[in-house]
Amino acid sequence: MSKRSALVVLLASVAARADISAPSVASVELRRPADAACTPSGLCSKVLKRGTGTRHPAATDTVTVHYTGWTSDGQMFDSSIPRGEPASFALDRVIAGWTEGVQLMVDGEKRRLWIPEELAYKGKPAAPQGTLVFDVELLSFREGRGPIPAPVDVKAPPKDARTTPSGLAYRVLRRGQGTVHPTAASKARVHYTGWTTDGKMFDSSLVRGEPATFPLRLVIPGWTEGVQLMVAGEKARFWIPAELAYKNVPGRPGGTLVFDIELLDIVADVE
Repeated sequence: MSKRSALVVLLASVAARADISAPSVASVELRRPADAACTPSGLCSKVLKRGTGTRHPAATDTVTVHYTGWTSDGQMFDSSIPRGEPASFALDRVIAGWTEGVQLMVDGEKRRLWIPEELAYKGKPAAPQGTLVFDVELLSFREGRGPIPAPVDVKAPPKDARTTPSGLAYRVLRRGQGTVHPTAASKARVHYTGWTTDGKMFDSSLVRGEPATFPLRLVIPGWTEGVQLMVAGEKARFWIPAELAYKNVPGRPGGTLVFDIELLDIVADVE
């Protein structure tokens, strides 16, 4: 569905799932019904259930949805329904077909989207291929905030930044109240914002309006190392070189990345 929601940029998660049968329209030939409406971009959709709202979300809003996605041969590749909880994400942080399609909807509406490859994952390895079919139910949405401006020192670490042997640079922005540091086995709850060194924001829990919680051993190495340097209540800025981030993998933020991270608390150790 997305790039994926929330920590998609940071986390690779594996969710329990049970396959949901594909709708009859999601056949090998991807037969779209004649009453589906198509936009100039090539996105097609059909309302399955009328909504109760009157307002449409904007691209910068955070939406809460239930969804299921199938490839054109009828194979389900993702769904919020078996997980038992809806997904929430900033609408401008997902594939283009979702950003456009969900803006057509109102609260309570359920719609089927036929998303051509150029509005989906564009043939990226390990991502669902070709035209994709999604059933999306818009449960609610809230007004989002725009991108957070990059700090003035985003291009390179300042002289007062510390650098670890791995090449990770950091500077404490606000001292914490805690005394315990998380370990690589810990699960941490944080607020964060990430920029590329040209000042473009690519992800933020603040924009979504909710903190992120994740096991430190499952995120990029710069995060695993950096958050262990912190205590609860601390806020720090990290300059993470590519080899400790996404190693310039296509489709991910490239080069050195800059993160402002606030460690809200250490939730637990993960077995």
